Amino acid sequence: MPDCETRPDLAAIRQAAERIAGLVQRTPLMRSRSLDQMFSGELHFKCEHLQRVGAFKARGAANAVFSLSAEELGKGVATHSSGNHGAAVALAAGTKDAQAWVVMPDDAPAAKKRAVESYGANIVDCKPGLANREAALQELVDKKGVHVIHPYNDYRVIAGQGTVALEIIEQQEDIDLLMVPVGGGGLLSGSLLAIKELRPEIQVIGIEPERADDARQSLDSGERVIIDSPDTIADGLRASLGDKTFPIIAELVDDIVTVSEDAIIEATRLVWERMKQLIEPSAAVPVAALLERRIELKGRRAAVVFTGGNLDLDWLPWQRDF
Repeated sequence: MPDCETRPDLAAIRQAAERIAGLVQRTPLMRSRSLDQMFSGELHFKCEHLQRVGAFKARGAANAVFSLSAEELGKGVATHSSGNHGAAVALAAGTKDAQAWVVMPDDAPAAKKRAVESYGANIVDCKPGLANREAALQELVDKKGVHVIHPYNDYRVIAGQGTVALEIIEQQEDIDLLMVPVGGGGLLSGSLLAIKELRPEIQVIGIEPERADDARQSLDSGERVIIDSPDTIADGLRASLGDKTFPIIAELVDDIVTVSEDAIIEATRLVWERMKQLIEPSAAVPVAALLERRIELKGRRAAVVFTGGNLDLDWLPWQRDF
């Protein structure tokens, strides 16, 4: 099993799948004839918005928490999160009777804060921005000696997220393209480690908001770029790549494309209306890339990860001013 120092391989991702099987669900692949016709290809949507806690984050958090010793669990666990990872850590910790603390920025969606609380975590508020999150998290470590479960920059988390791609290949082996939203890069790097060992011919493309394009900038410059507090409606994608996720993505990804805020909103609404699936804006960025022709689907068979479905229903994406 990978620890914080060992980059996971396919075997580690398979071990993660076994470790978390009792907590996470094997989510379905969903089709939409309407979207297939619209984009002249074949789309298979991996429905992680139907996962425990409403997001793929349940996988990485569970793998990390379930890897801890009894002594580590006894001290409690902590993380920083805009919501989904925090809820996932709280859920996993609760199954082990461990306490959890989640540092959350003031601008995190209210629905996500309620979800984190509902799983029994202690919320620690902080100002928006990565630096503020990490400072508040370090203060928790200093005061309580808690074990940190980083949202993405942890090889145990990366291995857990890689189980999404593992399931996709088991469910639909003949895809030729995988489209993955990218924020901190845990899901994308885990997916790359699984796919490129299992089926290296499959093209893997990461998609991020134009307003949070650190991954694109990082690939272009060859060095990790950090955007501290990007202003995007896709709140789950505001994190920048970590020093563990960036090298994996730089080595293995086929491309990173960016999409506009308007396209993210349009894509979210399109999925709601055509597929009747309640996804959050962060999950809609691959569809936004198709709408803006940043990715050409014609004649191809693609898998798309719907990463999560947690958003504030009192503040819908098309009611916001971005």
